[in-house]
Amino acid sequence: MIARRSAFVTTSIAMLVLATMVVTTGCGRRASKDASSEIKITWKKYNTPEGADPSVPDSLGGAGFEKLAEGMGFSTYVVSDEEMKYFGDANAKKGGQINIGEATFPTTFRPEGQGSSLAVLTDVKGYIYETLLSTHPITREYIPALASHWKVGDDKMTFTFRIDPRARFSDGKPVTAEDVVASWRILVDEGILEPALNMVFNKFEAPVAKSKYMVEVKAKTVNFRNLLYFGAGMFIYPAHELAQLTGKEFLEKYNFNMPAGTGPYILLENDIKAGQGWKLTRRPDYWAANEKASKYGANFNYVNYVVVKDNPALMYEKFKSGEIDLYRFNMATTEFWVNDTTYDAIKNGWVRRHRFYTSGPMGTSGITFNMRKAPFDDIRVRKAFNMLYPRQTVVEKLLYNEYEVYDTDYPNTPFASLNQPTPFDPAGAAKLLAEAGWTSRNADGLLVKGGRPFVLEMSITKDQERWMTPYQQELRKVGIDLRLKFQDFNSIIKNIDERNFQIFGYGYTGLLTPNPETSLKSTLADKSDNNNIQGFKNARVDQLLDEYDSTFSVDGQKRIIREIDGIVYDSYMKSHWWNPKGIRMAVWDKFGMPSYGLGRYTQLSYVYGTAGLSWWFDEEKATKIAEARKNKTDIGGDKGVIVHDFWRNFQDVK
Repeated sequence: MIARRSAFVTTSIAMLVLATMVVTTGCGRRASKDASSEIKITWKKYNTPEGADPSVPDSLGGAGFEKLAEGMGFSTYVVSDEEMKYFGDANAKKGGQINIGEATFPTTFRPEGQGSSLAVLTDVKGYIYETLLSTHPITREYIPALASHWKVGDDKMTFTFRIDPRARFSDGKPVTAEDVVASWRILVDEGILEPALNMVFNKFEAPVAKSKYMVEVKAKTVNFRNLLYFGAGMFIYPAHELAQLTGKEFLEKYNFNMPAGTGPYILLENDIKAGQGWKLTRRPDYWAANEKASKYGANFNYVNYVVVKDNPALMYEKFKSGEIDLYRFNMATTEFWVNDTTYDAIKNGWVRRHRFYTSGPMGTSGITFNMRKAPFDDIRVRKAFNMLYPRQTVVEKLLYNEYEVYDTDYPNTPFASLNQPTPFDPAGAAKLLAEAGWTSRNADGLLVKGGRPFVLEMSITKDQERWMTPYQQELRKVGIDLRLKFQDFNSIIKNIDERNFQIFGYGYTGLLTPNPETSLKSTLADKSDNNNIQGFKNARVDQLLDEYDSTFSVDGQKRIIREIDGIVYDSYMKSHWWNPKGIRMAVWDKFGMPSYGLGRYTQLSYVYGTAGLSWWFDEEKATKIAEARKNKTDIGGDKGVIVHDFWRNFQDVK
């Protein structure tokens, strides 16, 4: 399905992961076994002296602030030696390259604004940019990122951050409070054409730079997510690039280029090859490279994305040939996971198969409708369409029982409501359609209402055809002609964002802390370029969203989200399909990974970004694989599915 990120909020993947041979293809370059010396720092324009600006006093965040911080009411977090194992692996080494397959070449690489909501762009952004705070990979407590310290006012609405004076952008400029101000300003500018983002950050008054390193912001209302939004959800961009730009100018300036970032990687403009892929380069000059939370991550010198557009089978073949290093199996390729287990690379142990179980939200997918106009402005029609999808049969016959159905917007989380499953019931669906006025058929057997036959068009990518054909057949049996139109991913997304659709196959990532307002708020229902795709409006949900914001009790938050989940489910504005039993991946065995494989809260849609930031190139393994491939020899080892269930058995320390 088409993967978009759920808004909001997404902590920097770099900080989350760091807090939680080489085959050359596409736009990548060959990386040697010790490639750190190969990386030439061509991007640095300024040479800022190390440490704090001596003109800034300690009480305003300058040198010596750490001694005053606690007395001034500031908090921080120091990672212990024992905890470091959850931030990476001490065996990790820098160097090498990893090649990742991607099904879509984005229409833009800008980090915010119109066109930036694809899951893969969130991956890319996580390599390059950072937030003021991050979250602990186990407890999800706040930990330092660009800000070394933070303070929450007694009113629970005022937040003060002390920027780490060591923090630097890739161009060499220091990170300052003005960068925070400029970042917020661009996010609330309607010219970036992302209304949900505007809505989230308009919850704050304009932040104020109290000094070079101290920034204060006040929220307009009490909201338990305010610190999450502003501290761990707002990526920081350079004021010296953005300060004079309007939102419209931001969109025009940044398309296949990006503002300077502070993270461990950089995406150079000449490393973006139109339609083919892009390559991220590790920054040896990354300001936090030796911090406990980051020293064992961001290990690959190059992270190379190879685009194989809308063709899962071809991408899989490229993986089998070694052009791509790891492959996550999805709906379209589950048959390969189950049946294609005897090719040479698996038989000889060059490729290992893994099933990772994590505690990350699974995300959602299915069919959804444009409720702004007929026929889906009628709840009876929507319910009928949901009753006509044979999802259990698809799971059994086409997905080999590798998936499980669900009936909530929050699968694999404690926020899920126990909704009554919508049955597959063609007779019941036909009855509902008749109640909605579709009572007669024409000579072609199609339902007719007001003299017009029930004909719909749905745009899909080629790999979606397999899941849509059974649906198309069931709809035809009751008198509905669903015409499937093949389009590329970017064209489909453009039409969705412009609300130019009737029915749509959706796919969304999940959130650890739900934020349903960006998908359900009534004020977004009639606006383009946001996640309220269906045009959902509900007064009770709007009321619950406001209540949710001011509820600090986790139990209270669960109660509210579950009620919202039930209301949305009963609106039948979407169907719910299925999620895989674990994250299934095949990997050329030339990499090292932490003992737990993937971080605790790793999600399906972000697994490549997590692997890219937490695994490492193992020279000994790579040499062994290269020799075995050359000589066609078996290197032994586990040839079955390696199950990683560390997090399913993990017990939090009380």
